[in-house]
Amino acid sequence: MTMLLLTKKTAAWHYFTAALVFSIYGGRVCPFIDSISIWQTSLYSFITFSCMFIVRNKLLPDHADFKNVLLELAIFILGASALAAWYIGYYDFPIESSLKVLFGIGCLGALISLDLALQAQIRHYPHAKFKQLPENMTHLRHSIASQLAALVVFIVIMLTTILAMIMIKDVRWLTENMGRYDEQAALISIVKEFVFVAAVLIAYTCTIMYHWLQLLRLLLDNQQRVLIAAAKGDLNARVPVSHQGELGIIAYYTNEMLNKLSQSKAEIIQTRDVAIVGLSALAEARDNETGGHILRTQEYVRALAIQLQNHIKYQAYLTNDTIELLYKSAPLHDIGKVGIPDSILLKPGKLTDDEFEIMKTHATIGAESIAVAEKQMGSNSFLAIAREIALSHHEKWDGSGYPSQLKGDDIPLSGRLMALADVYDALISKRVYKPAFSHDKAKEIILAGKGTHFDPAVVDAFLNCEQMFVSIALTYNDNEKEVA
Repeated sequence: MTMLLLTKKTAAWHYFTAALVFSIYGGRVCPFIDSISIWQTSLYSFITFSCMFIVRNKLLPDHADFKNVLLELAIFILGASALAAWYIGYYDFPIESSLKVLFGIGCLGALISLDLALQAQIRHYPHAKFKQLPENMTHLRHSIASQLAALVVFIVIMLTTILAMIMIKDVRWLTENMGRYDEQAALISIVKEFVFVAAVLIAYTCTIMYHWLQLLRLLLDNQQRVLIAAAKGDLNARVPVSHQGELGIIAYYTNEMLNKLSQSKAEIIQTRDVAIVGLSALAEARDNETGGHILRTQEYVRALAIQLQNHIKYQAYLTNDTIELLYKSAPLHDIGKVGIPDSILLKPGKLTDDEFEIMKTHATIGAESIAVAEKQMGSNSFLAIAREIALSHHEKWDGSGYPSQLKGDDIPLSGRLMALADVYDALISKRVYKPAFSHDKAKEIILAGKGTHFDPAVVDAFLNCEQMFVSIALTYNDNEKEVA
């Protein structure tokens, strides 16, 4: 509705300006119209253009379309014909004067129609819905360069024709009326008419060219915006297909390319997720922990990361994409346990010091396994985060963890998040060597480890979303059969 009102306001301003221009020309500029006064020419002009504007609002469709140019031009020609007929019938104007009225208003109509069509395209384009081109697109292959060249040629021919007609008419008038008018005054009148008409036509031409370039820039800017977004990984943006020559074709195939890339990305993500599930299931099959542990810990990690998005220190890093990668990578935190002997991994009792040293190598084994994949497949953000989690989720904030005794911020954030999630789930889960602790007991232990075992900011995030932890634990609760 707002765009429609703006289009009508622009059209009203154009019609009012045209009526004003024609009134000034007929009443003050034209050197041989002396049979009617300026108020009469103004009255007739404004009545004519007002009627034309009313007809325009009734007949022209609301949507932006260059087909409107021909319909609007027809309205101008009909209005000019009616005004010329009035001048002939009521004031007995000669036929050449009536033709001048018809040709002058017709030229104004051509310029105004083009400009209104361009402005309508500019206003509607940002709000255009994504459209597919029809299968047969050959009739749409009209070059923007050819269209612009045709427009320039049309305007130049029109300007040359009008100015030449004015010059021929005025010279003829001066020759026929040499003795009736002062020669200097007559020449001034001729120059004044020539300059006035040239100024009006050049002003309209500049306006049209400005709006044409504005539309072209809008088309190119949208194409550039979508390509930049795609280069940054956002494959959801699309270019509106405006059907404007080769740029419409480029926009269409850009969207087709993005559709194919989106499909390929979805397939890659699905393949990655299947691989994660398979690898985590492999680790689970050899461990005495349950499948629920994997599901719960990845949900815990996501809940903590979302809380830390509000932390000034981490908000730049914890984008939605990064949080999704953390969530997807979390199941691989114990993938290194596949390299631990069954006698240690499945031992029901407490491990000896030597056995525990071997158990601790699962962090390094997991990281090295993922590093091999990175070397073969090329590093990416998912593999990098998975390797960080596998290697560092047993590090402690005070540097007493393993395998590298990293301290504080030297521990990757992914490992710090996984550390709390892993410990919390181990505390609330029943094992053959321990009962399941309550949430409050697990919370108490985690608070005791704040600043020593755990990153204080991660513990604060845990406190802010502890009810989510409770809900996650209930949602993915282990059945008694599953408990080792």
